[in-house]
Amino acid sequence: MRYVGKLYRPPSEADALILQATIGCSWNHCTYCDMYRDKRFRVRPLDEALEDLDVAGETVRDQVDKVFVADGDALIMPMDHWMPILERSRALFPHLRRVSCYAMARNILEKSDVELKQLREAGLSLLYIGPESGDDTTLEKIAKGDDSAAHVEAARKAHAAGMQISVIALLGIDPERREEHARKTGELVTNMDPEFFSALTVTVVPGTPLATLEKRGKFAVPSVPDLLRELRVMVEHAKPTNAIFRTNHASNYLPLGGRLPRDAPRIMDIIDRALEGKIPLRPERERAL
Repeated sequence: MRYVGKLYRPPSEADALILQATIGCSWNHCTYCDMYRDKRFRVRPLDEALEDLDVAGETVRDQVDKVFVADGDALIMPMDHWMPILERSRALFPHLRRVSCYAMARNILEKSDVELKQLREAGLSLLYIGPESGDDTTLEKIAKGDDSAAHVEAARKAHAAGMQISVIALLGIDPERREEHARKTGELVTNMDPEFFSALTVTVVPGTPLATLEKRGKFAVPSVPDLLRELRVMVEHAKPTNAIFRTNHASNYLPLGGRLPRDAPRIMDIIDRALEGKIPLRPERERAL
């Protein structure tokens, strides 16, 4: 496989074959993110992507059961790229059970209902969507590009096509609106009704607009107790139908897991005990992006 620059994927795709069908992120304005700032967005030539799949088919054919299509918002690819990639993946990997990618709300909304259904029928079954917050004021501050209503509509369209979605929230991203951010993020999860929900903790990365704000004294990552309180409020207000919940990303201080809303009382109890110092947190030296 040929890769350009650093690669990123969700924790749940650690064992997936990563196909870099796009380079970078078409939006690339989010204030906290440096993942694709060293890349100029472009869609890779289709023949290159298919050649990489062919190589994987020759070398790891029977080992591949998941394909993650990178980079940052690969759903933006046109249908005449997506369909051959999905068709080739199905043909090459007999044990393939899932193809997934990152997506912005606008990527989903730009595809028609028919196109999304075609993608699902061809094998694209899971979209990772990172609204980060359900608070529109926060979304505007972090230059997310889409508001909460757009995320709800995107989730509706994805589900109507038969796709699953995984929603990603970001703890600590708006210290001035911690309560609103946490509560409205939980409510957004309820309204998006994902199959998977995860929370990460903000990290100030050098070279990002957020780092500039930090240097000017206009941003500071909340204290660990405040981060945990945000998480508790999110869990309290998130009432999807039945979502697998995780905080197993390396950025988090308290790894948690369960199903929401079923396990919300247990999860909130664990957070309360962590706040009381009765449960150890991940040491700072073990945290990472």
